[in-house]
Amino acid sequence: MATLDPILTPSRPLVRLTSTIVPPTETTPSFEIDAKNKSYRHQYANIYFTRLIMLRNAVEERARARWCGLPNEPLYVARVLDIVKSQLCWVIGTVYMDMPLKPNVLEDIGRDHSIPVPPPREKFYCDEDSVMLEDESGRIKLVGDRVAQEHLVTGVIVAALGVETPTGDFEVVDLCTAGLASFAEEEAVVSDDMDVDMDSSPTQDEYVAIISGLSIGSSSSEDAQIQMLVEYLTGEIGGPEDQQLASQISRLIIAGNSLSLAEYGEDGEAERKPRKFGASAQAKFSPHPNIALSAHLHDLTSALPVHILPGADDPSGVILPQQPFPRAMFGKAASFEGFHCEPNPAWLRVRCSDEPESLVTKEGITSSSQSSHPPVTRSILVTSGQPILDMYKYLPTPPSSLVSIAASTLRWRHIAPTAPDTLWCHPYRDRDPFVLRETPDIYLVGGMPQFGTELVDSEDGTIRGRYCRIVLVPSFSQTGILVLVNLRTLEVRRVDFGVEGLSASGGEHQPSGEVGDSITEG
Repeated sequence: MATLDPILTPSRPLVRLTSTIVPPTETTPSFEIDAKNKSYRHQYANIYFTRLIMLRNAVEERARARWCGLPNEPLYVARVLDIVKSQLCWVIGTVYMDMPLKPNVLEDIGRDHSIPVPPPREKFYCDEDSVMLEDESGRIKLVGDRVAQEHLVTGVIVAALGVETPTGDFEVVDLCTAGLASFAEEEAVVSDDMDVDMDSSPTQDEYVAIISGLSIGSSSSEDAQIQMLVEYLTGEIGGPEDQQLASQISRLIIAGNSLSLAEYGEDGEAERKPRKFGASAQAKFSPHPNIALSAHLHDLTSALPVHILPGADDPSGVILPQQPFPRAMFGKAASFEGFHCEPNPAWLRVRCSDEPESLVTKEGITSSSQSSHPPVTRSILVTSGQPILDMYKYLPTPPSSLVSIAASTLRWRHIAPTAPDTLWCHPYRDRDPFVLRETPDIYLVGGMPQFGTELVDSEDGTIRGRYCRIVLVPSFSQTGILVLVNLRTLEVRRVDFGVEGLSASGGEHQPSGEVGDSITEG
């Protein structure tokens, strides 16, 4: 923990590492919707059919490898309705969760609107839930202990091995999903037992910084805490260790909820009106929070590249993928080449630099240094958290957790399987952009209630020595947490900011004028 000095008096010039954005590949396409595909005339059923087609081969290949060595080789059935009774077989389809507590738009339309709407449920699951497997031919009910152990949600593509019972249900013996997709980037030089507490040479460390939930404009917005964050990232405060770490941050990602959503009535007072399921609040955004955000972004972008994504509380469309903010929203910050407005979700391919750039300090000193370490390219997948929070409602916790749900999306090869059932998304006709055709090196999830991280590898050992770093990024306005991910080693560091007496969440922050820097456990 280092004391922050209000006046920067560096013993040596601050050198900022730089990274570059690599063009996307066919497996990491943009989530931006072009004019050709901006149509809402198509049925949402197309997404499920397309998803099944895109993932069927991967699931079938893994299922054959998994079950080919069984004593009684099971029969592969191409369609759900072709299952043979009393014979061990397996079939591929899409999971549908029949949940009585899940919101139903038809019931919402037909209800008596003179009765106040009950508050939304925190969880959808109950003992009466049923798991269905369906394809283009029909559906069948899955039963058995193995089904409950898998913790499935609507929209997942699975292969089910089992026997049809006399009652018409399918008694499941085993389940198989697509598993991790291949990694596109070349393998970095790291050890197999890589973890967050590993040691690495300071000269080769290069970090990407991630924050979420600035919530500028909320009643509990902590302007002093945000200002401390800006000054830390620009190298204006902190001791030598803090400035050394800040100089190794080559890029900042803001993962949603930068502005706060407020609802107003005609008299200007906050008002809670009953709304139909999924309907967006009639929000009135004051221009003052956006002006404050633009000023902070201007200060940050003048020091390092910044990527900003929309979130659930931001003035952006409700359906996924959320489209980028208009650059004109952010005033002078938009004039910088390093300022990027990204969709939500977003793919980024970042290449570490092998030579840090020269930087001019407050005293006007410039310097540069040369590194002998070769560049490393990392693929980064960023979301603002809506899919994970939606899937969280389907599952009992414990044993499920937000981190385990994020890890499951990688093994399912789909980051938003519950769309369009309980998560709004664009009605794509001939593709499902949320299908993972490659596994990212770093998977960042913003808008989370607490911090979390985990290294994920292939369960069956088909991809040896490769890991995906999952990081859950909590609300900065509530926790004061900035997350740093080492692009070379996938090490994770957490920097805690706080101003004494200004905790929005009611908890204790670090003493005024100090930043807590801790290394987390994976």
